[in-house]
Amino acid sequence: MGMAERTPAAGRIRDAEQARDELRAALKGADITLPSLALDGVSLVGDFPRPLVDLGRCTPELARRLAQAVGKCAP
Repeated sequence: MGMAERTPAAGRIRDAEQARDELRAALKGADITLPSLALDGVSLVGDFPRPLVDLGRCTPELARRLAQAVGKCAP
């Protein structure tokens, strides 16, 4: 493991990647694909990166399907 992989910043980036992958898998289970799902590049730069998961853009139809899927899980 290199020095950069042990830094807190690298850990935050790995955590964001894992969160993105978990979301992608959960959405796939609901037959939903967000084509632009990725990490936000701007949030990864600097001395203290604060990684963000960018959900990206999608069609209105897909936004409605996503809203419906989320709504089914709401209490």
